[in-house]
Amino acid sequence: MMNQFDLENRLIDFAVLIVDFTDKIPKTRTGNHFAGQLIRSGTSPALNYGEGRGAESRKDFIHKNQIVLKELRETYNALRILDRTGRYQKLPILERVLKEANELVSIFVKTIQTTKKKSIDSACYQIAHRKSHINHSSSHRSTG
Repeated sequence: MMNQFDLENRLIDFAVLIVDFTDKIPKTRTGNHFAGQLIRSGTSPALNYGEGRGAESRKDFIHKNQIVLKELRETYNALRILDRTGRYQKLPILERVLKEANELVSIFVKTIQTTKKKSIDSACYQIAHRKSHINHSSSHRSTG
């Protein structure tokens, strides 16, 4: 299983891959548009994830990871558009960056789902524990 440090490094490597890819995109109107878009959305996940690691609560952690996921999906879709144009097939890095974007999207979908489930499980446990404590306290009072 990947730990937070490994995932942060993977996101940094992905950002570097995006930078390398965008430098290879021809300087056309379309190329310039998508290169700028990819630089913004493709480097953002590493920065936001670093911020998320310092989250103040589980809710804050989920929110920051949802931002990471949003940026990864945006990057993945921009890459898919470039791929479908057929103009960038000669850039072998495109397949690699598409694959990594897709894998990172999957990782963050699962991370968010797991964290939300833990939050729900924790809330249910706390409610059950409080009810148990209340029932236990009231039974002591009624026997006194």
